Amino acid sequence: MSDINSAALESIEQGIDQLARAYPYADADYLHERTLSGLHYVTKQLESRMTLRQHREPLVDTGWLFLLNACVQYDRGQREAANLSKAAALRIGEEAGNGEIKAWAWEIEAWFALTQSRWQDMLDAVEAGHVADQTHSVGVQLYAHKARAAARMGDGRLVRDSLDAGRARLNRLPRPDHPEHHFIIDPDKWDFYGMDAYRLLGDDERAATHARSVIRISTGPDGTEISPMRAAEARLTLGVAAARTGEIDEAIGMGTTALEADRKSLPSLLLVADELDMELRSRYPREPATRDFHEQIMTIKRGSSKPELPF
Repeated sequence: MSDINSAALESIEQGIDQLARAYPYADADYLHERTLSGLHYVTKQLESRMTLRQHREPLVDTGWLFLLNACVQYDRGQREAANLSKAAALRIGEEAGNGEIKAWAWEIEAWFALTQSRWQDMLDAVEAGHVADQTHSVGVQLYAHKARAAARMGDGRLVRDSLDAGRARLNRLPRPDHPEHHFIIDPDKWDFYGMDAYRLLGDDERAATHARSVIRISTGPDGTEISPMRAAEARLTLGVAAARTGEIDEAIGMGTTALEADRKSLPSLLLVADELDMELRSRYPREPATRDFHEQIMTIKRGSSKPELPF
């Protein structure tokens, strides 16, 4: 006997899908509220009488909601809460025998490590993610993270090997119907990963080419940015390239526009903004615009250091 029907389970999955597809552009506070509501609803369903198969489905749904919640919490600067959500997703993936959820949990850990400059921890998380899942697009993201860590360690060969492996995995996957889905990697996102790696290796021309492509892909036909977080990091990349070629006005203009984005992931954004800040201060230390840009970053950092909520 069961107290829940298949239509209810399907509606839960559709709601999670909509949230994951809204992640690139929707307000972080809104996403956080909706994700918490989803977790409350699904966990309540788990208390209902249901078959073994039906029990596994909402358990998996809970895992996906915890993954999404970890991302949104980290975007909002709630590092401790995000770690708890990530750990909950990993445990649910293990309990449900879902390798994809486990791999995404490790991917999120790799992202956390990237933004905290823990390169070895990042590489360890990437390998754990590959062990957890070998078939879904999460593997592409893991290779991209490996390339980004390698670039920050100055290992150009590992960067190229990782990007080649990620591209090969990506080419074997079907093109998704909804590429905006946060937990689906598609060819259009590959420019974003290449942009980050080449910028760090000092290949400014190639990094700028990828950055311009990211901005183009992130902009809808009506001029609305459909992926503002990636577009912001692309502008910072163009800013770094401009700073290195003596175009300080262009560099600061790109950087300022990036920091003013409404939808942002603070840890990722500040990671790249700090690179531009260092380029400007090392090359143009006496320029008032350099000091103003540095103060803008420090203001954002001070605003993001407020005490965390327990959820």
